[in-house]
Amino acid sequence: MAAGRNAAPRGGGCGGVTLSAHGGAGPSPGGRSVPQTAPPVAAMLPGARALRAAGLLRPPGAAPRTGAGRRARCGPGQRPAWRGFALLAGPDLRHFLRAAAAGQPGPSPELPPEPGSIHGAPKVYLETYGCQMNVSDTEIVWAILQKNGYARTKELGEADVVLLVTCSVREKAEQAIWNRLQHLKALKARRPQARAPLRVGILGCMAERLKEEILHREKLVDVVAGPDAYRDLPRLLAVAESGQQAANVLLSLDETYADILPVQTSAGGTTAFVSIMRGCDNMCSYCIVPFTRGRERSRPIASILQEVRMLSDQGVKEVTLLGQNVNSFRDLSEVQFQSVAAPALSRGFSTVYKAKAGGLRFSHLLDQVSRIDPEMRIRFTSPHPKDFPDEVLQLIQERHNICKQLHLPAQSGSTRVLEAMRRGYTREAYLELVHHVRDSIPGVSLSSDFIAGFCGETEEDHLQTVSLLREVRYNVGFLFAYSMRQKTRAHHRLQDDVPADVKKRRLEQLIATFREEAVRANTALVGQVQLVLVEGPSKRSASELCGRNDGNIKVIFPDAELEDAAEPGAPGRVQPGDYVMVKVTSASSQTLRGVPLYRTTLSRAAASH
Repeated sequence: MAAGRNAAPRGGGCGGVTLSAHGGAGPSPGGRSVPQTAPPVAAMLPGARALRAAGLLRPPGAAPRTGAGRRARCGPGQRPAWRGFALLAGPDLRHFLRAAAAGQPGPSPELPPEPGSIHGAPKVYLETYGCQMNVSDTEIVWAILQKNGYARTKELGEADVVLLVTCSVREKAEQAIWNRLQHLKALKARRPQARAPLRVGILGCMAERLKEEILHREKLVDVVAGPDAYRDLPRLLAVAESGQQAANVLLSLDETYADILPVQTSAGGTTAFVSIMRGCDNMCSYCIVPFTRGRERSRPIASILQEVRMLSDQGVKEVTLLGQNVNSFRDLSEVQFQSVAAPALSRGFSTVYKAKAGGLRFSHLLDQVSRIDPEMRIRFTSPHPKDFPDEVLQLIQERHNICKQLHLPAQSGSTRVLEAMRRGYTREAYLELVHHVRDSIPGVSLSSDFIAGFCGETEEDHLQTVSLLREVRYNVGFLFAYSMRQKTRAHHRLQDDVPADVKKRRLEQLIATFREEAVRANTALVGQVQLVLVEGPSKRSASELCGRNDGNIKVIFPDAELEDAAEPGAPGRVQPGDYVMVKVTSASSQTLRGVPLYRTTLSRAAASH
């Protein structure tokens, strides 16, 4: 996979190359992220006219409202997030009463029709860049837009609105968006005059970090919405329809979109992401996430379970629970949850914030999710190594449908660098956790993130990271060269003093070391039988199928009719979503190859081992 639009690990906070044992330059733990072509928002046809008639929208060039009006919209002591742009507040009751008096259509209490059923409904095209959280955000955005009457298109040329869900964790990720905007600028210029002007929006982390630059640079963008402002998209797009730029990048202390069931952008898929929390409180010195996604807050467990049940009913066979720091989850939605004591951190780990008491914890959530469907695999990412209490490890070991695969982002093998990164652990504490995990979950597959060339990193620090890669021997890895991000503690307190050519050399050495060790780790599986969840045809050959084993390693095998373990003598064609037992015959740092034996189920496979 190419790196530019693929999923990148939450922990990286850096720029460079993403590599993994299962896919070369590729996605981060637990999933595959590619540009998502998805849909739509509120029926804007009469909507914008009604808003203009109500006085909500001003035509370009109209005189600004008074300072008193502006203060009323922003609240005491607040400034408009968009500074200098003619953005207005959302409609209130008087606007709709005024619209009704003018004979304009008012809001209907009826549910909106299905997308695409309205003749001339505006069409939206979505592209997703970055991590799996952005894939989940895309599905939330589409759920909001779908309910507001937009139609979905997978063809860029058909779109009336193009929305890019962006990543800001690395400079390279942002540059990909600027390049894409130049292409969309040309598309705007070629648009026939008979059609409404093409509207372009930037959503997500880059919108939060670079809002003013995005709005000002060549006026390429019409709408800017941060990660906590997706509910406001219908209004922002209505404003943009009038020819004005619209922005909302306010962060929230409680927005989790818990009441919105995401609409899967890849219908019929075998895997899905479920966001269980948003934001992060860890404040690692290299990481921009707390500044683009805000403070940590968790969804109520009830809403998560509802979404997982829905996915099970749709035939999804693998769910990845997502969060910036997923295993520090704590549900505070019920009063009786708030008296629970704070759990102890992993031995030798610390945080920059006080231990948080109260709330149902990740172990409770994991227990409940794993009970919904015994034929559904459960994964989670991205965790912080500090939050692995024994009850979580024991649950993973006991439940046949919780994958025996953990992401343990190390970032560096040098205690001195880890201290500068504010990771809250030493090299020794990290290695002690690795040994404890392997003792608790025999055969566990491990993945990790690493940053090459962080501020002040010496050659000795770098060699300690190389030695950590050799000692742990990860199955999957995500490796990057450091990229300084504004607003982070590193930007304010440290110097990005490792030359670019040195970063490149060190990154290449880390990649080579990781691959050598991953080959050894994966070669140990040759001759073993692995349970593989089939995802579909191999990208390189239509005569082969591709899936992933419990350890999240890609497995390729010939497409052939196979007997079912429960029905010998009745061979059938393997389909995406089937579980197949495969005997591994060869291995590389990225994939396993093997011979398919028979079809089975997750429960039967667990019972036979």
